[in-house]
Amino acid sequence: MSEPFSVRITVRGYETDVQGHLNQSVYINYAEHARWSLLQAAGISQAGLVAKGVGPVALETTIRYQRELLAGDEVDVTCVFEWGGGKTFRIEQTIRKADGTVSAQLSSVGGLLDLEKRRMVTNPQDYFKEMANDPSLFGL
Repeated sequence: MSEPFSVRITVRGYETDVQGHLNQSVYINYAEHARWSLLQAAGISQAGLVAKGVGPVALETTIRYQRELLAGDEVDVTCVFEWGGGKTFRIEQTIRKADGTVSAQLSSVGGLLDLEKRRMVTNPQDYFKEMANDPSLFGL
């Protein structure tokens, strides 16, 4: 298996809380940024999704916080899609400090919503495969 898709982010001071570490909600923003960056790298835009009549939805996210992040820390946020059958897929993400220390692990369940019917589509991987210039970024 190839290396997972990854983006680098620098923790900004305004993202920290009174204890001086990254606020818990910002971890989700970092994960979302990595997911949209992967879509963009694969050649899929928000406009392209809307034109196809679908939109990604988050159904569940679990975060395991392991080490604090402080303002100025640089992190790499990975993103790996895991496909099963049916209407959903899993996204596994790791937020790792530049020195290799794992700060958090996120596991999410997502899907693609048919924007007209307001129902989840079956086999969302088929949509990603069709729309992507580089489906290998999704493990397809």
